[in-house]
Amino acid sequence: MAQATPPSRAPNSGYMSNENPWAASGAVFAAVLMLVEGVLGILKGIVGIANDDVYARVGDYTFKFDVTAWGWIHLLLGIVLVVVGAGILKGASWARATGVVIVALDIILNFLWLPYTPLWGLISIAIGVFIIWALCTDKSSPRSTAS
Repeated sequence: MAQATPPSRAPNSGYMSNENPWAASGAVFAAVLMLVEGVLGILKGIVGIANDDVYARVGDYTFKFDVTAWGWIHLLLGIVLVVVGAGILKGASWARATGVVIVALDIILNFLWLPYTPLWGLISIAIGVFIIWALCTDKSSPRSTAS
């Protein structure tokens, strides 16, 4: 009797290969999360710059800055997150490593921002950890883009 062979899948499907399908899908999701985190950072920055009274005043905090300064930090980092997230979605070869570095910086800044918005800071840190995991475990080779 002849042995049945398992159905073959496309080479890039991730099924029955060495690629982790969660990581491959996660890299795209990570890029979308970077875009969302960047837009939210831009909005946090605009609010912090425009109105110092939106965020609660923190007592004696080691990393206490003026809320306007925090606003500029979030605004600039949000813009960079949007650009890098778009680069990952486009498949730019520079974007993945840059994304890991920028998101690591975002995690550190959200840790320093915790006294101002504790719940959202923790959520942003968790999202950042997922983004770094997804970008580091994605084995697919990035497409080379000239732009």
